[in-house]
Amino acid sequence: MPTPAASHRFPRLALAAATLAFALTACGGTAANPSPSTPTRAAAPDRVEPLAAVPVPALPVTVPSADGAQVTVASADRVVPLTGSLNEIVHTLGLGKQVVARDITATFEQAAQLPVVTRGHDVSAESVLSLRPTLVLAETTSGPAEAIQQIRDAGIPVLVIAPAKALDDVPKRIDAVASALGVKEAGTQLNQRTADRIAAVRKDIPAASKKQPRVAFLYLRGTASVYLLGGSDSGAASLLEAAGAVDTGKESGLGKDFTPITSEALAAAAPDAILVMSKGLESVGGVDGLVKIPGVAQTPAGMDRRVVAVDDGVLLNYGPRTDQVLSTLIAQLYGKAA
Repeated sequence: MPTPAASHRFPRLALAAATLAFALTACGGTAANPSPSTPTRAAAPDRVEPLAAVPVPALPVTVPSADGAQVTVASADRVVPLTGSLNEIVHTLGLGKQVVARDITATFEQAAQLPVVTRGHDVSAESVLSLRPTLVLAETTSGPAEAIQQIRDAGIPVLVIAPAKALDDVPKRIDAVASALGVKEAGTQLNQRTADRIAAVRKDIPAASKKQPRVAFLYLRGTASVYLLGGSDSGAASLLEAAGAVDTGKESGLGKDFTPITSEALAAAAPDAILVMSKGLESVGGVDGLVKIPGVAQTPAGMDRRVVAVDDGVLLNYGPRTDQVLSTLIAQLYGKAA
């Protein structure tokens, strides 16, 4: 975080804080017994890493949109991605100079100075159109629908891309964006680089672990009194499983994306560690505030203050920086620099 990427999964009132840099944890221990953690900000800058060679778009192209339309793109000179995840992909493909706007979830350094075309998380059609875009990239949850239709009615190509929920979605989204920009070869290269980096990070999972760490994903917005437990559709399960962990919400049979936290649900989950977004953790007053949420202190994770914190803007993006997310998870879960 949407997404962050989070934007397609979380309640819209809870999305306003998708920002900032990785929050890493100084920790030690084993998979079964990760050490107490106090998340702190990473020193590394929040940047994307574009491909070395800048690709030249081969246009026009006609590509399928997730809403059933066929979209013809004649120019990639002025691109407006409406989510931080899509913005990240365009920049990483090497076409960052063609991006003329961002939404509030695009917080990485290269996009920081771009004009924002959303009010909260609602797209402003007027702001988008004022920038004379040649292509708008959206997700199925981008809205309101009237704003997206207004942009289309103005003759601007709008490509809608399905949101990401698992590691398998990473290459699909990169391919969709690369195809629309007329740089399919760059998309193939980025997919290979991303896959190689994810595979390399997964080698850092300790092979000798006797027990998989059990992790509960909590979505927190203390200022709005939003305290939710992630289920099988939260988007976190795929990352946790890739990191060698068990998503307790999925294991408990919570079929929704999120459900309100209850003491009973947390007791049944019995997590060894709790995964949170860094801004959400801040919103409840850090680890001290987290353990005051009913039921948290009674879990193994709460009793030992075992907290894994990852930046809102990247945790569920499932994009070119997914290897960094996995590295952070592994480092915090297993107590080693991945």
